[in-house]
Amino acid sequence: MQNNSAKDDSDDVDIIPSEKNGTMHDTKADSGDIHRDEENQKSTIDPNLYLYDDDLATRPHISTFISSIANYENTIPAATDPDAKPAAPSARMGTLIGVFLPCIQNIFGVILFIRLTWVVGTAGAICGFLIVLTCCCVTMLTAISMSAIATNGVVPAGGSYFMISRSLGPEFGGAVGMLFYTGTTLAAAMYIVGAVEIVLTYMAPWASIFGDFTKDADAMYNNFRVYGTLLLIFMGLIVFVGVKFVNKFATVALACVILSIIAVYVGIFDNINGNEKLYMCVLGKRLLKDIPLENCTKDDSFLRDIYCPNNKCEEYYLNNNVTKVKGIKGLSSGVFYDNIFPSFLEKGQFISYGRNSVDIENVGGQSYNQIMADITTSFTLLIGIFFPSVTGIMAGSNRSGDLADAQKSIPIGTICAILTTSTVYLSSVMFFAGTVDNLLLRDKFGQSIGGKLVVANIAWPNQWVILIGSFLSTLGAGLQSLTGAPRLLQAIARDEIIPFLAPFAKSSSRGEPTRALLLTIVICQCGILLGNVDLLAPLLSMFFLMCYGFVNLACAVQTLLRTPNWRPRFKFYHWSLSLLGLTLCISVMIMTSWYFALIAMGMAIIIYKYIEYRGAEKEWGDGIRGMALTAARYSLLRLEEGPPHTKNWRPQILVLSKLNDNLLPKYRKIFSFATQLKAGKGLTICVSVIKGDHTKITNKAVDAKNTLRKYMTDEKVKGFCDVLVAQEIGEGLSSVIQTIGLGGMKPNTVIIGWPYSWRQEGRNSWKTFIQTVRTVAACHMALMVPKGINFYPESNHKIGGNIDIWWIVHDGGLLMLLPFLLKQHRTWRNCKLRIFTVAQIEDNSIQMKKDLKTFLYHLRIEADVEVVEMNNSDISAYTYERTLMMEQRNQMLRALGLNKKENSKVDSQNDEKRNSIDSDGPENLDAPENLSNKDESTEKADDNIKSSVKPDEFNVRRMHTAIKLNEVIVEKSQDAQLVIMNLPGPPREVRAERESNYMEFLEVLTEGLEKVLMVRGGGREVITIYS
Repeated sequence: MQNNSAKDDSDDVDIIPSEKNGTMHDTKADSGDIHRDEENQKSTIDPNLYLYDDDLATRPHISTFISSIANYENTIPAATDPDAKPAAPSARMGTLIGVFLPCIQNIFGVILFIRLTWVVGTAGAICGFLIVLTCCCVTMLTAISMSAIATNGVVPAGGSYFMISRSLGPEFGGAVGMLFYTGTTLAAAMYIVGAVEIVLTYMAPWASIFGDFTKDADAMYNNFRVYGTLLLIFMGLIVFVGVKFVNKFATVALACVILSIIAVYVGIFDNINGNEKLYMCVLGKRLLKDIPLENCTKDDSFLRDIYCPNNKCEEYYLNNNVTKVKGIKGLSSGVFYDNIFPSFLEKGQFISYGRNSVDIENVGGQSYNQIMADITTSFTLLIGIFFPSVTGIMAGSNRSGDLADAQKSIPIGTICAILTTSTVYLSSVMFFAGTVDNLLLRDKFGQSIGGKLVVANIAWPNQWVILIGSFLSTLGAGLQSLTGAPRLLQAIARDEIIPFLAPFAKSSSRGEPTRALLLTIVICQCGILLGNVDLLAPLLSMFFLMCYGFVNLACAVQTLLRTPNWRPRFKFYHWSLSLLGLTLCISVMIMTSWYFALIAMGMAIIIYKYIEYRGAEKEWGDGIRGMALTAARYSLLRLEEGPPHTKNWRPQILVLSKLNDNLLPKYRKIFSFATQLKAGKGLTICVSVIKGDHTKITNKAVDAKNTLRKYMTDEKVKGFCDVLVAQEIGEGLSSVIQTIGLGGMKPNTVIIGWPYSWRQEGRNSWKTFIQTVRTVAACHMALMVPKGINFYPESNHKIGGNIDIWWIVHDGGLLMLLPFLLKQHRTWRNCKLRIFTVAQIEDNSIQMKKDLKTFLYHLRIEADVEVVEMNNSDISAYTYERTLMMEQRNQMLRALGLNKKENSKVDSQNDEKRNSIDSDGPENLDAPENLSNKDESTEKADDNIKSSVKPDEFNVRRMHTAIKLNEVIVEKSQDAQLVIMNLPGPPREVRAERESNYMEFLEVLTEGLEKVLMVRGGGREVITIYS
């Protein structure tokens, strides 16, 4: 028996006549043995997957692919540093330890202890509540946006910088990263100045080196600068020498914060009726300082000596009495009603009850011992001062690499932490307003009660619990900032988006970012030189607000663009909430301090333009169209710079529509299917090819294009259409696939209809189809072949049921992405996804199913998973019979093709002989002998067919795969609304028999299925688990 692959179709120039014996000789006669040897070498392939053997070399089987990613590390590897030591494996933390508590520690800060009471007293209960609520709303809306971004794949450590840079690009990412770094560094300065303020003002005022700072504000700030610098050097050495100590101290600092807050709450209810510990001396309605209580009377000479120098008394002193007022009055006293309304003051005005100008204005220019406002206060300024108290919400996302389940822990932990801290802040506003006298609340440094911290004197059992706790917690927060900021700067430098930061990418021999730490200390020192928490707080608020604004912007942009990779597991977000958060951030920035806002915005713009700058010219035409053309040109040139990232991949669809004899699209529903895939928001181009001469059928081409456009309009396909006239349909399709598109907007996915009549029309039909498949593969484009397209649903219909994905080999994840995109359309929205994959003999089906579920979880795709175990059964008689029928058909076609070629040869010989007779003489007598060749050839072909009793083993194996897979697919998915499966690769050899067999295999594979979508990837990843 001859090997079937040894003969080829008559259209191929492989069969040549031999001059010596006058017979036909096949130059590929020995290729069958070579081919059989190659097949024997592939005997290790699972018999149930033999149809995909050509793909398995480059497209791994699902079990191999899944096992390779099952134990992935959810951090993107950073740039390698030869000097850095390998990091120890991190422990996997849960929501409480990994997110909630770190956020609590970072949110509760120094402002809570040293400024919240002053904010409440100055703004009043109502405005104070609104200030805190506004700040909490900013962080809550940002946390919702951040949760959406953080659950859109695996977020490596890097917090907001990583999320924004990967969502909005390197320009925005670099700008925000530097803003976040600057804000974190200035936060360290604020914590250090706050810690020094706690020690010098409330714990050890005797340590002042610039005299009595209670009488001179400049002396106080100079003390803060000197001691702050010393503390910065000490803390910098700790960070440089022992990061382990910083991490361990964080636990102590967290415990101090929690215990301090508990002590305050217990103290508020313990002092519900007030206490007799704190009394203030009040002259008229003005608050006095540095007055011993025993001297707080007009009868005492102490006050007279102050207000009556040279026996000439100050007028306000003469007209008002001196009284002692209880500072802590308790919730039962009704003092809350005195603290409802705001008491904003200009700098230099006296702190007093009410808004009477006689009481608050300093007419004489002498302050004596009366407490004055050291800054001009307003609602917006207090927002800026308080806002640092609600920052720190990124602590959870910064630790995403250490979390067991970041997509679950980050949203729950962060939002719960914000709710907890917001509850504490809002309740504290009410409790402070209902417990403490208005004058004492507005005494920023506690000068009226002997330099004591107001919050500390509310707490139970005594003030030292708060003083020590607040100092240690503030110190811990400063250490955390000094530890995190250099690492953030190093991450930005390693991304190489800001060239001048390159030196800071290097680590020390111990793996520490020493250079970045030194720069951080320098910037932090600049903040300390400001010497005032009230100046530092609004400044660093600008940087955090810019950062949070960009997080909201990133979420809004991703949601509105609806990119295929935007599939957050966190569902409680909306673009309107993100835009509201962005608006709040910008509004608070401008309201708080417009000049600080300009500094932050200017810094962001400079960094953005520095990263973006490529020397591109900018052209602005006249009118909107000119602007659109310029924007389109600019965008196309930007897209041309390189292939899109996996996250930005979306199907740019090229629909190849076959026309009938009336130049109408043969399959109308192929346009509906393209529309239903447009959740990817990509480009759609519909093209048809007409056979002929363009110069002769130009009008037909124009009519066909108009018809094509009408069909696209009817099916609501947004895109472009065109018609190509070519001498051969196959060549025309090849030209379209290779040249269609412009720059970065070239199609990457081709949709082509299935040639249903390939058996009847002969080779021309399936030759064009397979040639198109090969061209698409050579161009590295994805391919979709809908079979049963007439049964596909209309775009205005809604269907329910299952979309079944049969994932045999991994070819870039296109099989995962397509059903997700289909479900975004209302036609398929109610369908459920079911993913089936085939386990090989050596596979652990249980582990494979578990790994596949994990993979889908990180892809944010909800689907049922089933692993099908196919037994390695013997090849059935039906398989042999089906293969034999296929081969006999091929032999018959080859015989008919051979006869056709021989007939044409005989006809040409007869013409030559007839011409010879006419010119040279009598008729040639050999003609009858040649005419008998047809009958002999036909008889020989019939004998060959009859003698073929055993099919080729190569074909049997593939037919076995097709039949076995078809049986399983029909059993599981016969009632599915759509079955999506891998399209096996076409045969590598361009042989008629191999190509015909390939078509037969596909028919067998899809038998009994009404709607099938065969998919073949373009050789690149189109879906990712990363954010």
